[in-house]
Amino acid sequence: MRAQLSRLLLMVLIALPFSPAFADDYAPTIKVFRNAGESGTFFASSYGYAVFPTIGKGGVGIGAAHGSGRVYEKGHYVGDTSMNQVTVGMQLGGQAYSQIIFFQNKQAFDDFTSGNFEFGAQATAVAITAGASAQAGSTGASAGASGTKNSAATASKYNKGMAVFTVAKGGLMYEASIGGQKFSYKPKK
Repeated sequence: MRAQLSRLLLMVLIALPFSPAFADDYAPTIKVFRNAGESGTFFASSYGYAVFPTIGKGGVGIGAAHGSGRVYEKGHYVGDTSMNQVTVGMQLGGQAYSQIIFFQNKQAFDDFTSGNFEFGAQATAVAITAGASAQAGSTGASAGASGTKNSAATASKYNKGMAVFTVAKGGLMYEASIGGQKFSYKPKK
């Protein structure tokens, strides 16, 4: 059983770099968050946002996650971002989810686009198409949950200028881990 899970993890980790978010993935993902209840209200009040159509995550004791995304300032595409994460702790399985990070103001936007930005420790639980997450770190505490593509939720306020929403796309993962999401940013050419 452990050998099969190790092979699954290896396959997920090998596939992650080869699963980029293509241009036509962004509009439908943004639409999901616009129509997902609470997250939709943030588009009108935020300075900008970073959207990740698919973040893939897998782990057996040691886990990894990766996703590619785009950054928008005042509704205009201004650059590309990627997220990488390594976690250590009790975890088993794999999952895929979409994520959006709203920036309340220019300061939060500038912090994220400064080159290398990192969220701190987090705890996450995702099961098939429903998920719940809580994060604590450099942006303060935030929590999110998604039952379907039509219901993304969070603490409904910005924490240190940022608000994070996730929508589970699929997979099953048990996790109680410590790790941080690290983001890179590259301006549009």
